[in-house]
Amino acid sequence: MAEWRRLAIPDVIEIVPRRFADPRGWFAETWSEATFAGIGIDHRWVQDNHSHSRDRGVLRGLHCQLPPLAQAKLVRVSRGSIHDVAVDLRRGSPTRGRWVGLTLSAEAGNQLYIPVGFAHGFVTLEDDCEVQYKASAPYDAASERAIRHDDPAIGIEWPEVGPLTLSARDRAAPLLADAGVEF
Repeated sequence: MAEWRRLAIPDVIEIVPRRFADPRGWFAETWSEATFAGIGIDHRWVQDNHSHSRDRGVLRGLHCQLPPLAQAKLVRVSRGSIHDVAVDLRRGSPTRGRWVGLTLSAEAGNQLYIPVGFAHGFVTLEDDCEVQYKASAPYDAASERAIRHDDPAIGIEWPEVGPLTLSARDRAAPLLADAGVEF
């Protein structure tokens, strides 16, 4: 059975799958429909994504997709470590515009569940990181939106990792107030 806990925004959940170790190494069940449904995560995952970042300080995000192709995500790290962030974008939510963050690492084996209605981003904490995540809707470029990682209205406290490396699209992302993101 996996251990789990709700973060400061309770719809965002950290899951730590149990590892079964022996002299050869370990085994973990990273997704089980029945187990996850028991903690309220009941999605049909339609896509698995895998990213590799060569250097410490690579920042990806903040990204989301608009309805009807909005995505819930289940994020884990298979190599290295990241600081993962979710920003609540849900209209009418008491936590709209607030964020939660958590360090995910291959060593810890923890995962982060991010529901529909949140923007997602992460920064690598070391070189050579691999991040894998399940998505509840397929990628759709026309539905995708980006929000500035350093929007002062959100106030994300990113860890100090030295110079950040962002894509041109993420560097040019608008502030949340100008992003036209509605859930």
